[in-house]
Amino acid sequence: MTDRAPVLRVERRPDAAVDPSRWPDSVPAVAHLLEHGLEVPAGVTFLVGENGAGKSTIVEAVAEALDIPADGGSSDHRGGADRPPSGDESDLGGRLRTVRDSALATTAYGRAGFFLRAETMHRFVSYLAATGDPGDGPPVSHPLHQVSHGESFVEMLTGTWVRRASVVLLDEPESALSFTTSLALADVLAQLAAAGKHVLCATHSPLLTALPGARILQLDDAGITQVPWEDLEIVRHWQGFLEAPGRYLRHLLD
Repeated sequence: MTDRAPVLRVERRPDAAVDPSRWPDSVPAVAHLLEHGLEVPAGVTFLVGENGAGKSTIVEAVAEALDIPADGGSSDHRGGADRPPSGDESDLGGRLRTVRDSALATTAYGRAGFFLRAETMHRFVSYLAATGDPGDGPPVSHPLHQVSHGESFVEMLTGTWVRRASVVLLDEPESALSFTTSLALADVLAQLAAAGKHVLCATHSPLLTALPGARILQLDDAGITQVPWEDLEIVRHWQGFLEAPGRYLRHLLD
């Protein structure tokens, strides 16, 4: 008998090939994942790094390994699943498998997942409106197309699809959000963590990553490393910029 919280582990399939000379295997964080796997415990795990570090590629691949469309959606509501591939997807998801603790895998919630990405959320909302199938009851109080993009993003995370899911995947959710709405999103993430969800979120936001109790993984040339919030490059850069914007901008304006 153990009181350890269930853990979702993502790892390379034993028969999957690896080619370090080609993308995405050539990305250090992806190479790290293929060699060592990635554990996503209950609570919030943030993936942070520069553009091209592999954050979105990894989140998308985890979604595919969970049988969630790369465009976003859920294990049950596959908005966009019949849409032809955009050509931007990697083949990483097909080479991964998920391993779940028995406590997580044997429940209906443990088998459900939800993926929300800022760049394709509008298509998912349109899919829901077109099919008229919101799941087990209406997820929000009004049609999502009747509110702002940022507001709809936050409301989506309080809906039926997320309540039913054990694994919630987010790709740069802050891109459409104001400061105030970002705080509202942080509150929603805290609620998901309190409910025992496994949240994996790719982000550039120093605000979101400040969430108490969150696990932060830095993706860079060293691979994937857990770091404290105050040591994140994005935190140091934003602190420096807000203290002295001219120090950064003079190089652009000279």
